[in-house]
Amino acid sequence: MAVAGMLAVMFAGTAEALPSTVTAGGAQHSGSASQPREGNGVAAAPSAASPAAARAAAPSVQPVIPRLSPAQLAGQRVIFSYSGHTPPASLLSLIRHGQAGGVIFFGGNISSRAQITAVIKQLVAANRSTSNPARAYPLLLMTDQEGGLVRRLPGAPRLSEKQIGAIRPMSAAVAAATSAGKNAAANLVNTGMNVNLAPVLDVFRTPGNFIDQFQRSYSMQQTVVSALGSAFIKAQQSGHVAATAKHFPGLGAATTHQNTDMVPVTLNVSRATLLARDEFPYKAAISAGVKLVMMSWAVYPAFDPRRPAGLSSKIVQGELRRRLKFPGVTITDALSAGALRSFGPTADRALLAAQAGMDLILCSSMTVTEGSQCASGLLSGYQSGKLGHAAFQAAVARILALRKSLPS
Repeated sequence: MAVAGMLAVMFAGTAEALPSTVTAGGAQHSGSASQPREGNGVAAAPSAASPAAARAAAPSVQPVIPRLSPAQLAGQRVIFSYSGHTPPASLLSLIRHGQAGGVIFFGGNISSRAQITAVIKQLVAANRSTSNPARAYPLLLMTDQEGGLVRRLPGAPRLSEKQIGAIRPMSAAVAAATSAGKNAAANLVNTGMNVNLAPVLDVFRTPGNFIDQFQRSYSMQQTVVSALGSAFIKAQQSGHVAATAKHFPGLGAATTHQNTDMVPVTLNVSRATLLARDEFPYKAAISAGVKLVMMSWAVYPAFDPRRPAGLSSKIVQGELRRRLKFPGVTITDALSAGALRSFGPTADRALLAAQAGMDLILCSSMTVTEGSQCASGLLSGYQSGKLGHAAFQAAVARILALRKSLPS
């Protein structure tokens, strides 16, 4: 997410501060916080994913459940959030009845490691209810654990992406990125989480700009971002935590105040630069088998002058799916982002995102109501035919395949 909520929440009961961190689409969203890295020459990444990487990113579409109701199909595409330290009864009920794909956690949800571990056990138990036809598939339990300033849990990874990108020689930086991915996975697994909304693959342009001011980018050089991002992804996914590359096609050109959490943002970057610089790290990420890609909420006139990336089929389908051949799960940034203020209420935004080709819709305003409104928009689109049934079910199939690939 972008940078809406700033580092304020303390991790009660431990000696370590827990920043509420930066995310896109609002004070508690997930996707655009910042962390820079500088670097020098690195070998170019491969330009397309190998068949093996494609299989790794999209495990199998076989485990689709044939008897999900339309409401359950819609709910499987929603990531919910809530406020406070205790998940509300309404969220637990949705999970028990197969109407939730997962939950995102923020600093405000966590008072101690023991507390959040107990909460996750409660959510996992709800997911295993016999009234849930998707009970064989682990819930997606996610957070932003990028490193440095952007961490919801205390501990690893302690270094920011910028700090890792500044390490020399390059081989040592790759080793540090690998260690960060490995340790991030161990940290999340220790609490029961299975998805990290990291790494950031934005290639920042100027010191102190939007993505650099919170040290969220590895480097100004796309080859360095590519090498370090893919090292993080491989190590983290080897630790049984799905990685999320973000924010496609890139927020590296955003100026200091171009925060998609707060305001609409247009990035007037040429198509040639977007392809050669901003999208470049995604080639290596896809080749590494990254399981999720988060879309940016900025508008890129070189691709689509009217719609933010996450609402644009030209970008989701044209650039990410067809050109880069990404087979995994797409996820929006925060649906409540200020960048979407002209695109209607929650239900309308969810419908537009699904029409563009987004699989998972991230409802991170810390209220279950937002997720329910999102699910209602998806359900309405499914029932009215505005969302084609085949494409809708294919999206759910990708989500269930991802869930099946994660530890139960």
